[in-house]
Amino acid sequence: MSFFGLDCTRKKEGEVERKIRANDREYNLSFKYATNSIKTSKYNPFTFLPLNLFEQFQRIANAYFLFLLILQVCKIQVCCEPPNNRLDRFTGTLTFDSQKYSLDNERVLLRGCTLRNTDWCFGLVLFAGPETKLMQNCGKSTFKRTSIDRLMNVLVLFIFGLLALMCIILAVGNGIWENHAGSKFKAFLPREENTVFSAFLTFWSYIIILNTVVPISLYVSMEVIRLGNSYYINWDRTMYHAGSDTPAEARTTTLNEELGQIKYIFSDKTGTLTQNIMTFNKCSINGKSFGQDQSHMHQKFIIFIMDFSFNRLADPKFLFYDHSLVEGVKLELPDVHAFFRLLALCHTVMAEEKREGDLVYQAQSPDEGALVTAARNFGFVFRSRSPETVTIEEMGIQRTYELLAILDFNNVRKRMSVIVRNPEGKLSLYCKGADTIIYERLHPSCSEFAGEGLRTLVLAYKDLDEEYFSEWKQRHHESSVALEDREEKLEKLYEEIEKDMMLIGATAVEDKLQDGVTQTLEQLAKAEIKIWVLTGDKQETAENIGYSCNLLREEMNEVFAFALESNMELEFLRTACICKTVICCRVTPLQKAQVVELVKKYKKAVTLAIGDGANDVSMIKAAHIGVGISGQEGMQAVLSSDFSFAQFRFLQRLLLVHGRWSYLRMCKFLRYFFYKNFTFTFVHFWYAFFCGFSAQTVYDEGYITLYNLVYTALPVLGMSLFDQDVNAGWSLEYPQLYVPGQLSQYFSKRAFMMCALHSWYSSLVLFFVPYAATYDTARDNGKDGTDYQSFALITETCLTVTVCVQLGLDLSYWTVVNHLFVWGSLGMFFILTFTMYTDGLYRLRPSSFAFIGTARNCLNQPNVWLTVALTAILCVLPVVVYRFLSSQISPTINEKVRYKVCQMKEPAPRPRRTRLTRRSTRRSGYAFSHAHGYGDLMTSGRFLRRNALTCSTGLIPTGRSPGFKPTGRSAGYSPVGREQNPKQKVEPTSLQMFRAVKDSFF
Repeated sequence: MSFFGLDCTRKKEGEVERKIRANDREYNLSFKYATNSIKTSKYNPFTFLPLNLFEQFQRIANAYFLFLLILQVCKIQVCCEPPNNRLDRFTGTLTFDSQKYSLDNERVLLRGCTLRNTDWCFGLVLFAGPETKLMQNCGKSTFKRTSIDRLMNVLVLFIFGLLALMCIILAVGNGIWENHAGSKFKAFLPREENTVFSAFLTFWSYIIILNTVVPISLYVSMEVIRLGNSYYINWDRTMYHAGSDTPAEARTTTLNEELGQIKYIFSDKTGTLTQNIMTFNKCSINGKSFGQDQSHMHQKFIIFIMDFSFNRLADPKFLFYDHSLVEGVKLELPDVHAFFRLLALCHTVMAEEKREGDLVYQAQSPDEGALVTAARNFGFVFRSRSPETVTIEEMGIQRTYELLAILDFNNVRKRMSVIVRNPEGKLSLYCKGADTIIYERLHPSCSEFAGEGLRTLVLAYKDLDEEYFSEWKQRHHESSVALEDREEKLEKLYEEIEKDMMLIGATAVEDKLQDGVTQTLEQLAKAEIKIWVLTGDKQETAENIGYSCNLLREEMNEVFAFALESNMELEFLRTACICKTVICCRVTPLQKAQVVELVKKYKKAVTLAIGDGANDVSMIKAAHIGVGISGQEGMQAVLSSDFSFAQFRFLQRLLLVHGRWSYLRMCKFLRYFFYKNFTFTFVHFWYAFFCGFSAQTVYDEGYITLYNLVYTALPVLGMSLFDQDVNAGWSLEYPQLYVPGQLSQYFSKRAFMMCALHSWYSSLVLFFVPYAATYDTARDNGKDGTDYQSFALITETCLTVTVCVQLGLDLSYWTVVNHLFVWGSLGMFFILTFTMYTDGLYRLRPSSFAFIGTARNCLNQPNVWLTVALTAILCVLPVVVYRFLSSQISPTINEKVRYKVCQMKEPAPRPRRTRLTRRSTRRSGYAFSHAHGYGDLMTSGRFLRRNALTCSTGLIPTGRSPGFKPTGRSAGYSPVGREQNPKQKVEPTSLQMFRAVKDSFF
């Protein structure tokens, strides 16, 4: 028998011999031989679960893990906030064994997170599918179409209406003609007695004849032009980044001309405007400033390379330019050691040491990484951390500090603190934060840092009483697990303990912009492009970058709006549009997309979004044009973008050169294409009044076939692929050339109507001038010269020459290819005309080549060539006159620049890099962008300070340093109206005063 798929029967006795009969199934089945079916599956639907479990529990470890799961997870309960799109906060409580534990953003794993320093963990799925943070922030994928495509849809509908109107007019004319004159032509054509039916047939006949107003070659040519302009972007060597071996890439071929109409640019900050690389430049310790200005040093050709050979764990890439700070560390100055000890302890950095001495820091913000790396090089090396401890190496001696609490940063507190117990058992609080929060007035050295565009961070500390901290810790735990008013309760506790701190010093960290960012932003601003920076970082970080790249200046008034709710979006948009610079801080990926959609909806402007990370994907998808930067944050932005490159500076060439050229070429193509096809078609309309509305074509059938395919195809493609009003250098030199594209001046409904009127006029000239020139005339041999075939050939010749002359007037940049296409098309017209009108082809297909001998009999007449010249001149004369008068009376920016370029007779200038100076007063520079730790903290920013106290060993206080003196009205200020030191009539220091700070901006 079989049990669980296992054969438990006795083994079949061995065969001695086998007997088989052909075509005798019953006989063969009697021996119970095996059938032809083969079973390779291990399980069947009934045995899968028991057999699989049996095999899995062959591993004793799996049984052990299942046992633990039953014991632990079943007793865990989580109560948390409902699904939302907030990435920077999370509130929840975990209950286990009657104990409550706080759940915050640090306990939530989002997509892309990596667990470190642990071999295993327990996890619980809170949100799945569409409720995850990622999906809550995902924007909708929409099919992107250019504004020209949308305009073309409207124009095509208009053209269809115009076509129907012309056919109705001609059909009515046919009905009238049949009633009045149709009976006179019975000898030549059979007459339809029902004039209404005749008019009906005529209507559809003219629909076929006049369909060339919108030929299919229009859309084919547009796609060829877009493809060619896309290749220009891919082939542009000036947009190639050698450092990362990354060329520019047009990931779509349908949006090129839209690049020439951008009005709003929405840019990410980190990794897009900046390199995401921070450098520790300067610091102030106990009133003494360390560090030198690298730019001045390079100007003097003096470079001081610091020697960190005394530290075996120093980072070889770290550079500092003041040897006195290294000497202070070697001399074991207490203030200097306290300064770097704080930097080594007060952070959220993770350390990886793959081999001895090879430390790699993983920081949530590059600012923190720069500060911890600085402490590492000066002898205070952060080695590792656990949830309860932080291990550092102080001047070669390893010390482990007990980590008791982290009071993490948020955009209201503008500071972070840690509470630690050193190996000797002493409790201390270390704090670093924005200068405007730590003390009201900066020391002159800190003001100097901020004036140079550096990020200023102030360091302070205080010693804690053991009994007080134990009581505070208990209250902190109770507040952290509260589901109601958790944030307010924690704010009060943080404010309570972060006061009466002692000042240690200040740091200055530089966030390096990418090369050419400032110049690119200036060029785009001259092109009337508005640039909005949308970043998830805190306000201080965004402000500093704004000042660094000259988006912000000190004379600007600051306006901060928190208005992405639907009831305030219009107010937000109105406020933002009157600002010179817009920087949106602490926005989620979904909010970035909402800002873009808001501008698209109400401003009706073409938008571009540029970013480098996964948090920019929604914004990139929402904008008309999405640009991805292949940086250090992966390829998600690039994969979702329409265009990509490696550096932000390439954006100016993408827009001011490729975008403007693509738009200009496409507009020229459309204007010329509509002109040549409307002119070609309208001649049929006028001819109908002279042929009895019989749907007779004015041209030869072969000419109708070859007009768009051969005679006029290549010249317009050559213009659309190679034309340029000015070259790339002058396009960058004069960004104002970009403005007409934003205003849709090159192609619009008005431009289309002007083109249609010009075609209407040209068609009149092309029909009636040859008609008048050949009416009642004779050739040189005395024969009649007014036959239909001769008239058709003359009209064809006039039309071909005219459209080629018009294209020559539209061309701004003649190349060898353009000459070849234009003259080659004219030559091809005459070659094919003489070929098709020969005797040989007529004998082969008499019905298709009926114009036998017409070319040689007609084109040898001088009056024919005079007619051709006169027709071409009359057709282009209005264009020449209009352009001349407009250039003299009201010249466009293009005409002004081209005239200036012609007058200069110099090669195009190279893009120049201007060195920009920025005047700056003191501003905060706490640039840490990591997430909230224990929830949103206090909103008041209140800070209490007291006089310097004498402390025991372990951490040497700085005391009242003469280097930190208050200036201006800050001296002696007290919010309660009392003197700070009534016994001594001297100005108190910044450490002796306390002040309640209420920042109305937050």
